[in-house]
Amino acid sequence: MRGLYVEFQKSRHCRGSFASRSAGDGMKAGDLAGGARGEIDAFNKKFVELHLKMDTPGIMAMWAEDGVDLMPGEAPLVGRKTITAWVENVLAKMPGYKVTKEEMVFHDIQVCGDWATEWATEHQVAQAPEGNPNLDGYGKMALVLHREAGGGWKIQQEMWNASPKP
Repeated sequence: MRGLYVEFQKSRHCRGSFASRSAGDGMKAGDLAGGARGEIDAFNKKFVELHLKMDTPGIMAMWAEDGVDLMPGEAPLVGRKTITAWVENVLAKMPGYKVTKEEMVFHDIQVCGDWATEWATEHQVAQAPEGNPNLDGYGKMALVLHREAGGGWKIQQEMWNASPKP
């Protein structure tokens, strides 16, 4: 219950700061997040492209150093190094697979200062090496993004799980 209260208070603070800033400088509340929204859209586009290329170092560079990944059936993966090791271990068990399709549709993008949240649906197809079945999977994920001191957005938290084919 305490977590919900804290989130409610954060939400109230963001709405209040948007309203007070917009009243003070003539901007509309939606305008305040407009630049950040474009940045998040560009972040998401790059995220999808890197998955399609199977560019693990590029994908991992999009994570905060202290990011947390919550995968089904796994203990929380804490820290970019730990997450990278987990991903590399999974890929090592799948030599020769090539992602041929990567679709992510992002929903409900919310920006509050240097923090953003969103969720996505995913469809990924990977061609298998000869003699193995191709992979055709669907999933959904929730992301918490943080804008770091240099201005770039990083994944602070991710929760992913499989979903049935729509």
